[in-house]
Amino acid sequence: MTRIDFHTNVPDKVAYACRLVRKAWAANHRVVLMAEDAAQLAELNAAMWTFSATDFLPHVLAGDALAAQTPILLTDSDEAELPHTHKELLVNLSRRAPGQVARFERMIEVISSDEDDAAAGRKRYVAYKQQDHPLTHFVTGKS
Repeated sequence: MTRIDFHTNVPDKVAYACRLVRKAWAANHRVVLMAEDAAQLAELNAAMWTFSATDFLPHVLAGDALAAQTPILLTDSDEAELPHTHKELLVNLSRRAPGQVARFERMIEVISSDEDDAAAGRKRYVAYKQQDHPLTHFVTGKS
């Protein structure tokens, strides 16, 4: 069963996701990032190149010819064809429950401080709990 971690009260979801992915990649994990829509996907893609002057995060869009060889995949679609090599970690920036949760060992739900985003996150939390997923909750900015 997929372990799901909720990271809430996040001020900037894209920057936060870049830091999460940097840490996961440093630990040799393969990661899929799920964006809300094409606009957030483009923002995430650009941020992966620019968020740090000293770090390189090798990434491509899901469906790219190099997807299976690239450690970090970006998508905004549940319909995206994901290579079998990417099953360790899904980072969800969207307000919807990804359709492929069960294929991953772990998922991190990134929830902003925006009330609509937080409300959507609470609904997903309840749904995952009803499905008996192991859940954890981390509030950013609190020790």
